[in-house]
Amino acid sequence: MRLVTYRPCVVDAARLGVIQGDEIVDVQRLAASQGAELPSCMLALIDLGPAALRSLQRMLDAARGTWPPGCCVPTVNVQLLAPIPRPRKNIFGIGLNYVEHVAESSRTLDTSRDLPAQPVIFSKPPTTVIGPGEPIRHNADITQQMDWEVELAAIIGRRASRVGADTALQYIFGYSVMIDISARDCRRAGQWIYSKGQDSYGPFGPCIVTADEIPDPQVLDLWLTVNGETKQQSNTRHMLFKVNQLVADISAGITLEPGDIIATGTPEGVGAGRTPQEWLVPGDVVVACIEKIGQIRHPVIAV
Repeated sequence: MRLVTYRPCVVDAARLGVIQGDEIVDVQRLAASQGAELPSCMLALIDLGPAALRSLQRMLDAARGTWPPGCCVPTVNVQLLAPIPRPRKNIFGIGLNYVEHVAESSRTLDTSRDLPAQPVIFSKPPTTVIGPGEPIRHNADITQQMDWEVELAAIIGRRASRVGADTALQYIFGYSVMIDISARDCRRAGQWIYSKGQDSYGPFGPCIVTADEIPDPQVLDLWLTVNGETKQQSNTRHMLFKVNQLVADISAGITLEPGDIIATGTPEGVGAGRTPQEWLVPGDVVVACIEKIGQIRHPVIAV
């Protein structure tokens, strides 16, 4: 199931939908047409747990091909928002989680050349999140080294505390695409949050693909382009710490809750690691894509 948060027009409130071909079926309206209730926002659906997804699937199956009036709208006629437009908590970011990215970072970012023995965890505030097509904001007074990182985002589906790696994937609601924008010249005494956490530094979308559609998150191709030129191209099998290990590690000391987001790290090919180094500037267009999920496209603008 491919779930989206969308706005039918600029004056309408955000709503929850399911992509069906080239159309979006409104979840709340579909449920109402069958005498049932389901929410109109992503976080509320996640909170309801697996039973709500099973109910939604039954409703989709029952109405397929004969959508009730008012339940369906062409995708081209709506604005897609970030699947979770305002996360409840900071996003859990994972640094140095692809072997080749560890190597390139050690050459240019003063990080260790040794592979991390444990996941490197930082956070991005909810205010970093922007949806498909929204601009990445470049403030030249703050940074001259804006960089890109394509990442698989894992969304937690139920409360996870001290879970084992062998069962950790059972706690995943679904997966999406995230770009971890970084201001490389804004690291402070080794701390990353100002570098990673500025407004618009978390492009996110275009949908959440439920975990049943991606039983193995470690077999996904992912890539990123800038102005049409491929900068990153890899596969999630190259993660140093796999998704299940990340959930187990974080939940050992921090309770993960429904709707929490883990950005699982980026492969090699970031701007800081290139020779010569490359940085995003106003006028650039960044596109990130992950197999089985989709792509997001974002212009860079001056502010």
